[in-house]
Order: sequence, then C-alpha cells, then structure tokens
Amino acid sequence: MSIHNIMEEIVLEVLVKYKGSLQLTCECERCLDDIRAIALNKLPPRYIVQMEHRPYVRAPYTADRQGVTNIMSIVTQAAGIVSKSPRCGEDA
Repeated sequence: MSIHNIMEEIVLEVLVKYKGSLQLTCECERCLDDIRAIALNKLPPRYIVQMEHRPYVRAPYTADRQGVTNIMSIVTQAAGIVSKSPRCGEDA
C-alpha cells in the first residue's frame, strides 16, 4: 500500500487549468515543477492510503469556494516568484 498526498494532484490541476491566466514568463517543465513545489510547501499535506477516500479529502479544497480561492492564491504567488526568477536557464 502506498501513501498519496492529495494536495499534489489538486495543485497540479489548478496549475494546468489556470496556466494561461498566470502570466508565466516560462512554461517549461522545470518552472512548472518549481511552482508546484513552492505552492505545496505553503499548503498543508493531505495524505491518504486508500484511494477511495480521495473525494472526502479533496472536497474542502475543490468544492468549497474558500478552499479553491486559497489554493489559487498560493499557486498564483508561487507563479509570480518563479516568473521573476526562473531557474530553467541555470547550468546544472
């Protein structure tokens, strides 16, 4: 049995859905991963071990207007941070 952080899929869905309105300076995989990481570090993790519990854990963050607004705000802030200083051009 594996542990799954539902917040990861919620943040990814928000990022994909609103990517066009985030005014990103770069949409490469590295920059999108950086946005996800920054957002996830600001949000509480929501772990499950049984996938059938997914809807119950997701509901406060996808069905509740305040939950959706909170996640969108955090993803927008993370996008702003990455857009100001994209790391995709750095040498490894």
